Amino acid sequence: MHDLQHSPAAERNRQPILEVLQQLLPTQGAALEIASGTGQHVAWFAAGLPAWRWQPSDAQGDDFDSIAEWCAQAGVANVAPPVLIDVMGSRWPFVGAEFSGCFDAIYCANMLHISPWTTCAALMHGAARYLAANGVLITYGPYLERDVPTSLGNVDFDASLREANVQWGLRALDDVKQQAALAGLNLSARIQMPANNLLLVFQRAKVVNTLLA
Repeated sequence: MHDLQHSPAAERNRQPILEVLQQLLPTQGAALEIASGTGQHVAWFAAGLPAWRWQPSDAQGDDFDSIAEWCAQAGVANVAPPVLIDVMGSRWPFVGAEFSGCFDAIYCANMLHISPWTTCAALMHGAARYLAANGVLITYGPYLERDVPTSLGNVDFDASLREANVQWGLRALDDVKQQAALAGLNLSARIQMPANNLLLVFQRAKVVNTLLA
């Protein structure tokens, strides 16, 4: 129990996100989570999507014990041990025979605004390398949108992030879409979520799959 890390935000948003995933995703598949953090999301999603196999990951291993503990408490057997993945790397390492390095879904929550902007392009190009032909990249978090008023909460959140680190901050959706397009990913769905967050779905273009195979 001493290894269990807890995020109040993850506690609040895990069920709304799961409900969307249950509508978006097919009955079964293989999913990679980038920036798993405490492990609350992957444990919850694995329980709610039991026919999916999940590979959690993070850039640092500090919370790997927490991920394992959340999965143990959820009683799920469809989650592989977490692996170290730095999205800036040219290759993302995977372990376990159950994953061939090709995923039906890649999920990343609340990373783009708490990391340098360069991680956005890295995430998009990495997803293009490791998604199956009809796979999807799903991102979740707050974004800045042209012609959509930014909530006061997100304005304050953006300011606090930039004060903490000049390389952090809420990203403009148009800029994220541009980086995705450069990697051959097209925005196929924009879903409004609670607390002024968005869930974005990017579809991997077949031409990119051919070039990067």
